[in-house]
This record gives sequence, structure tokens and C-alpha cells, in this order.
Amino acid sequence: MLLKICGAGSAGDVELLGAAGADLVGLWHGVPGGRADLSPSKLSALASAARRAARPRPVLVTFRRDADGLREALAAARIHWIQLHGYQPPGTVRALKDGGDGDGGDLTVVKVVHLDGESCPERSLIPAYERAGTDVFLVDAVAADGRIGSTGQPVDPGAVLGLVDRMSRPFLLAGGVRADNREEYRAVLEHPLFLGIDVDTAARDADGRLRADRVRAVSRGWRPVPGPEAGR
Repeated sequence: MLLKICGAGSAGDVELLGAAGADLVGLWHGVPGGRADLSPSKLSALASAARRAARPRPVLVTFRRDADGLREALAAARIHWIQLHGYQPPGTVRALKDGGDGDGGDLTVVKVVHLDGESCPERSLIPAYERAGTDVFLVDAVAADGRIGSTGQPVDPGAVLGLVDRMSRPFLLAGGVRADNREEYRAVLEHPLFLGIDVDTAARDADGRLRADRVRAVSRGWRPVPGPEAGR
């Protein structure tokens, strides 16, 4: 099970997450007004810090939809994962995977789909996103005021299952994931396409700082405990 923590803002954050067991770190770029939005130079610096540590792997998280500009940002920062967090059309995925110069095959595209209660505006587009080259979906919640991304709002497990049953690609679960609510999503974790979780709010203290103990608590709460036969 993959553990992704979103919104690192410093090299210290990246090192903390790697030591605490995160597999992926979300680096925000092109997230207008986002508390952890990074300039191109800062994006490259944090991606470099992740490569030096070997873990976590950097993921460019963006609301942008201009494929040419995104490819430039990915190449400059040497990042091979991108999370399209917004309402980008399938054409953006296709343009990224085409790569312009043929390098899109090395790129993992994560497309976020948004649940507003039981409604999902991207539901009918899931086949088109898959044909365009989406590698992984991420299911997240829409806040009551319409905000998307790092809202801390939980998604309904039944609504998640109704959505991911339409997919043929792996998915990550986001939206109110906490260290203590794994059992609420047991049926989601047992789905054959479940890949892991994406966490932001639950990894932070009251001042919004990433905390290693909170990341470890989420990891302990969600990752399966090896049984007595493990390792034999």
C-alpha cells in the first residue's frame, strides 16, 4: 500500500516524510493561493532533496492544464509523477503522455476525480481519461463550499466503491483519511484496484506543520499488520 503525503514546503519536510515511511511526496506547483505552492526553483530543489534521500518519490501536484508548460516543469525538476488536481480534460492527460518528444512513456499521470456526496463530475469521463493514458486515479472529496484539494473532508465509502467499479486503473484514496478511520473504509481497501492513500490534514499539527509522529500513526493505522506466517 502506497502512502502519499501532500504539500511539503521544505527540504526538511521531504526528509521528515522519508524517515516517517512516506512513499510519495506531493509538491505543489501551479496551485493558486495554496499554502505550499512552490516556485519552479523551489520545486526543483525539493525534488532534488527527495532523490538524494531515495524516498519519498516526488509528485508534482497541480491545478494547471497547459501540457507544454507542465512538461517543462517536470523536465526541469526531473520529476516523473504528476497529479492533475482539478478539472483538466482528458486531452491534457493525452498531451502529457504523448510527451511532445516521445518521453511521455516515463511519466506516471495521476488524475484526481472529485466526489461531492455521491456525485462525481468526472464519472462519465473515466473511460476517456483511461484511453488518454491515465495511470492512476485519486478519489477525493469536494468541500461543502466547493473547494477541492486538502480539505480534510471525508468521502463516503459506498460512493467511492460505486465510482472505482467503473475504473480499470489503480486508485488512491484521499479525503479525510486519518490514523483511526481505516475500518470505515475496509471495503475500499479490499477492492482489487486499491493502491494506497493520500494524506495532508492528518499529517499536520494544529499549526499546519508536518509531523513525523502523525505520519507514522497514519502508516500504522492503515498498513496491514503482518500475520504470524509472514516472512516464512
